[in-house]
Amino acid sequence: MRVAFETHGCKLNQADTLKLSEEFHEAGFEIVKDDDPCDVYVLNSCTVTHVADRKGRNSARAARKLNPNSFVVFTGCYAEREPKTLISIPDIDLVIGNIGKKEIVGKVIEELNPEITVPDFSTSHHSMNSFSTRTRAMVKIQEGCNQICAYCIVPKVRGREKSVPVQSLINQINHLSESGFKEVVLTGTQLGSYGFDLESTSLRQMLASILENTDVPRLRVSSLQPQEIGNDLLNLWADPRLCRHFHVPLQSGSNTILKNMRRRYTSEEYVSSTNRIRSIVPNASITSDVIVGFPGESLTDFRRTSELCREVGFSDLHVFKFSVRPGTSAAHLIDNVDSPTKHKRSQILLEIAEDSFRKFRESNIGKHELVLWEEPSKRGKRDQFPTYTGLTSNYIKVKTESREEMTGVIERVKLGMNPADDPKVMTIVR
Repeated sequence: MRVAFETHGCKLNQADTLKLSEEFHEAGFEIVKDDDPCDVYVLNSCTVTHVADRKGRNSARAARKLNPNSFVVFTGCYAEREPKTLISIPDIDLVIGNIGKKEIVGKVIEELNPEITVPDFSTSHHSMNSFSTRTRAMVKIQEGCNQICAYCIVPKVRGREKSVPVQSLINQINHLSESGFKEVVLTGTQLGSYGFDLESTSLRQMLASILENTDVPRLRVSSLQPQEIGNDLLNLWADPRLCRHFHVPLQSGSNTILKNMRRRYTSEEYVSSTNRIRSIVPNASITSDVIVGFPGESLTDFRRTSELCREVGFSDLHVFKFSVRPGTSAAHLIDNVDSPTKHKRSQILLEIAEDSFRKFRESNIGKHELVLWEEPSKRGKRDQFPTYTGLTSNYIKVKTESREEMTGVIERVKLGMNPADDPKVMTIVR
């Protein structure tokens, strides 16, 4: 039987999907792309906003339309939060939340072919052969979150923080490296608190152990809070295997709003952290998230956010309009920023982001960077070489055409201008 996967939301979900892919493969399923005919369709959902919820429902309906006879499984954060709502949708056959993800393969086999023996995934060593063309893997270093930000549903759908033991991470990464993966992205909700529940370890110690005991060419840390970024941690980036990309969520530039959000830093501390990154890790990219229209956000509050975004000069910025999530403390606040205002403020931040995005890439023209090439796009005209895209260590997307197979190759290139047809990527100079 063939199984396809669609993943929404964060890198944690991507890590979960990779694990599910391994488990289905171990059970004898063929893994296919999400637009190919399949017998089982697994949708790993997000629920951080109402837009994410709607996207999940629409994707389930589209999956059923594409494969009318497929068995549609809805899992992830939305499934954890509202299973009764989802199972009432006719296009969805099975709903299993985050806690039950380990049971998905068994449940599917039970429904479709009870005669198949489900492998014991707790002891088996999964084969990665069916994923050999992939270049980047997500590895979950922790699950859950203890921070309980006012707007965030994650603690309710992923539970409390729990760190994955260091040796387990080393084993996973070595397995991925042996299977052909060239980059591992370490994911979690609150990476800086990694190890608080383990004996004598921390994020820094864990990273040092991985660098010492694995040979994967590139390691990328998915996200850090500004208060977690100290000199001792940043000094590890002297090792070129650690990618020079830092995702540091901002959410707001107003100290009043940050306090109401229950964030654990001030705008001044945020700027200090980004300056520290740039002083220790040359030419690092810094990306971020911002929420506009949080209850009580005044024009002055928003202006502080926009001013801070200009000051920091992010290499990329994700802008979210505040969305009420039932079960969070912010859901009890008066959502007093109207939709037109949220939209207008979002557009202002997106324009700032586009400007800083362009400036960062222009500052890299002529520089030499290592690029990890990914799978090529489909061939175009006759005799046209495939187009490959890849990421530099500092998170710049580049593209090139090549007659040679480049998937999984790490190549040092000279960065060129952004092509006129796609300003979001850079070319390379051969």
